[in-house]
Amino acid sequence: MTGTAPYAYEQPVTEPLYLYPLRSTIARGSMTAVDTADASAAHESVRILTAHNAHRLPAWAPADLQVLQNHDVAYHGQFVGAVIADTPEIARHAAELVRISYDPAAHDTELRADHPDRYAPEKLLDGSLLADVTDGDLDAELTVADVVVDLTYRTSGQHHVALEPNTTVAIWNVTDGTDHLTLYDSNQGAWVIQAFLAPVLGLQPSQLEVISPFVGGSFGSKTFPRPGQVLVALAARSVPGRPVKFALSRQHTFVGTAYRTPTIQRVRLGARSDGTLTAIGHDVEQQTARYAEFAEPTAVSSRMLYAARARSTTHRLVPLDVGIPGFMRAPGEAPGSFALESAMDELAVALGIDPIELRIRNEPAIDPDSGRPFSSRELVWCLRDGATRFGWRERDPAPRHRLRDGWWIGTGVAGASYPCQRHFPPSSATVRALTDDRYRVEIAASDLGTGALTILTQIAADSLGVDLEDVEMAIGSSTFPRALAAAGSMGTASWSEAIIAATDTFRATHGSNPVVGAHTTATPHPNAANKNFAMHAFGAQFAEVAVHADTGEIRTRRLLGVFDAGRVINPRTARSQLVGGMIMGMSMALHEHSVMDHRYGQVINHDLASYHVAAHADIPEIDAFWLGTPDPHYNTLGAKGIAEIGTVGVAAAIANAAYHATGTRVRSLPITLDKFLATPSD
Repeated sequence: MTGTAPYAYEQPVTEPLYLYPLRSTIARGSMTAVDTADASAAHESVRILTAHNAHRLPAWAPADLQVLQNHDVAYHGQFVGAVIADTPEIARHAAELVRISYDPAAHDTELRADHPDRYAPEKLLDGSLLADVTDGDLDAELTVADVVVDLTYRTSGQHHVALEPNTTVAIWNVTDGTDHLTLYDSNQGAWVIQAFLAPVLGLQPSQLEVISPFVGGSFGSKTFPRPGQVLVALAARSVPGRPVKFALSRQHTFVGTAYRTPTIQRVRLGARSDGTLTAIGHDVEQQTARYAEFAEPTAVSSRMLYAARARSTTHRLVPLDVGIPGFMRAPGEAPGSFALESAMDELAVALGIDPIELRIRNEPAIDPDSGRPFSSRELVWCLRDGATRFGWRERDPAPRHRLRDGWWIGTGVAGASYPCQRHFPPSSATVRALTDDRYRVEIAASDLGTGALTILTQIAADSLGVDLEDVEMAIGSSTFPRALAAAGSMGTASWSEAIIAATDTFRATHGSNPVVGAHTTATPHPNAANKNFAMHAFGAQFAEVAVHADTGEIRTRRLLGVFDAGRVINPRTARSQLVGGMIMGMSMALHEHSVMDHRYGQVINHDLASYHVAAHADIPEIDAFWLGTPDPHYNTLGAKGIAEIGTVGVAAAIANAAYHATGTRVRSLPITLDKFLATPSD
């Protein structure tokens, strides 16, 4: 608000150079020639980096980080070179003068359920989850079920649209023959970037310092190293001692920074006439890059959210000539919940049972997936409390029932869950005694605009038994003790454990009146007990929508989320995160749509003029509430994490409300007005 929080690109450096990337204009093939004569003549400061003169990286480096290492092109918009110059204007002008010749190859960018190259990955996400899980005989249970729904749902690809784009300032110095790289970088975890990027650049971690004090949003796009960080590091290496600044343009952020894969999801539910589920089947087709794999865990939440005798979840990947997908807020749960929770609503309609009652009747006593008891699970409370707050009792179950001033009005509900990730490796923290009975606490955490700096200061002050003003919290540098990334809704849960361990150890070692300069670094012991429990956050999403009877225009009128997310550390920042997640879910439901021109393999709506995200005028009456009971098995504070659970289920709640309003069932996202102009039907 005041402009006193410096972002990566704003770091004061002396005589910087500015980088503008060269990007491929084909989706697959190879470069045959690069003509740089006109570009080099544009200005004396121009330097051009291509595969001909870039530093060689290790052959084992991940494929998506093998920047400028050969002449192959794997996707449209791939970085194939860079121009650096004294000003960003000169760099961009010179880049436009570079002439690249290609030998294009046939490409394929279309996700299809019948794609001949589709395959089953062994593991999902980080390798900790099986791609396919089967329990019981699904087909047999579906055959004898009283009611069966067998439906296909589709979600669009979505892109990260953080307020601050991916930016890096790189300074490569050589002292006494030793290389040292400093990166002022917009990321979700300085230590994570250091640990993964240093070996790719041929450096020891001690030779790479990553500084990321404040971040203007991320939503998953800045979790791990991306090609842009490698590109600017290579450029800085070519001009030792000169800072090189690189800020991706908005169009650049649509390629090479990850995105949410589109999905095709088949959901099969079998139930007895009383609503008891007997079979849950969830099969997913989604894309990955041909050159590298990312397997989103889209169907995983269907393994544990409701009880059934037979369950089957499968994932199939289609390798395409596209950039690699990646983490995006609630990866897996966000698109997967749209399919499962929409299908639950369709089953409720087929059975003639209230959608909330159907979910309550299928509440499991233990985790159906692992067989372990839940550390805490209050989904039923969320549904019932939300129903009361939302006025669900006033709802007429019949669709297409309320017409007000030319608008059909409807309401919908969806359940939500998000796993509590285990903290490995655990974070660490340092406590130092300062003058005037003040303390400094250091940890390599990141604040993405979530209020982490405020929350961690509160936790440290409470643990030290001092006022908030007596704690100086230092975050955002790889020189501080190791910290997990601000990802997977585990930042506060992991960092708080480290801070509490450090403050407890400090007090035990130095007492309540430490000498100035006394310090302690500590790492918490892993909580062995949490392996005995299934740990998740839960929620219930409620939506009211209006669909214009003549035009099909759809508007969200009300959103309400009620959550079981453990202890809430700071109610103000927590509400901001939950409401922000709900807005992102609404944007996913109604607006966001990555449009691929398959002729060229290019995302064509790669700017904010044509890729719409929810703006102020789109936001309805919206509120979030929570139970607030600590989960004693997850961590010391009992805080589960809230950044992602707010997004899960929103799209399904809106789609279910749209059906209730109009009688038209929409099974693909985004939900647009044209889908309501046909004859109402199921």
